[in-house]
Amino acid sequence: MTLDILARDDTFTGVDGSGSARITVLQQAADGPLGLLGPLLGEGVRIVRLDLGEPVPAPDQLGSGLVVLGGPMSAYDDVVAPWLPATRTLLADAAWAGVPTLAICLGAQLLAVGGGGTVAVSAPPGRESGVVDVQWREGAASDPVLAPVVAAATSGVTKAVTMHSDAISELPEHATWLGWSRQYPYQAFRLGSALGVQFHPEAGKSLALGWALQHDDVDSPSVDAQMNAASAELADLVITLGRSFAAQVDAYAAAR
Repeated sequence: MTLDILARDDTFTGVDGSGSARITVLQQAADGPLGLLGPLLGEGVRIVRLDLGEPVPAPDQLGSGLVVLGGPMSAYDDVVAPWLPATRTLLADAAWAGVPTLAICLGAQLLAVGGGGTVAVSAPPGRESGVVDVQWREGAASDPVLAPVVAAATSGVTKAVTMHSDAISELPEHATWLGWSRQYPYQAFRLGSALGVQFHPEAGKSLALGWALQHDDVDSPSVDAQMNAASAELADLVITLGRSFAAQVDAYAAAR
């Protein structure tokens, strides 16, 4: 399968809620959709729009997998985003219950806080944007989702899209640290059955450039050029990670 990350439409809306969900996706912002990951996850993907007032589902309503996406608020911004406390709790509960979970950017930060870690708001190193080199630690090679990503990495490095100024400053006590970048240490970690990634595997060019244009401290033409230069590697990341997570979900469903 070949995926042109520069041309693919990254606005994935999922299926309606009339049937039982296989994977539940929590979306926290209009400009934070499932994007390029959507078609790779398979059938039965239900999108819950927390930003539109839809309630955080109970653990027994998730199906066989959970994805929590990003957003512009901080992991502690409960007044602006009143769904955050329930989301933090759900992430921790799912991680310890064995539900395959993928938490992206803000989702990863919520997973960290829900598990007892901390997040630095407007972290001193400043905004990390564009395409970064994610470098893998030893445990990533045996991770149930990241193993094929690491196997495909060149010299232990994977290029990924990023856009954040808040950052995880301390992992939960029982988390496994899996990946880092030059600017921020916690690019990937595992807590129980949950994988948290600070980077954005779901972001195609329209999403990434849309985010870049919202910030005065981001050089949008540079982000464009970086994505052009790394397009093949970014495509490999979303395909490999998406398929790997979907396989974990299906294995969990079969064993239930």
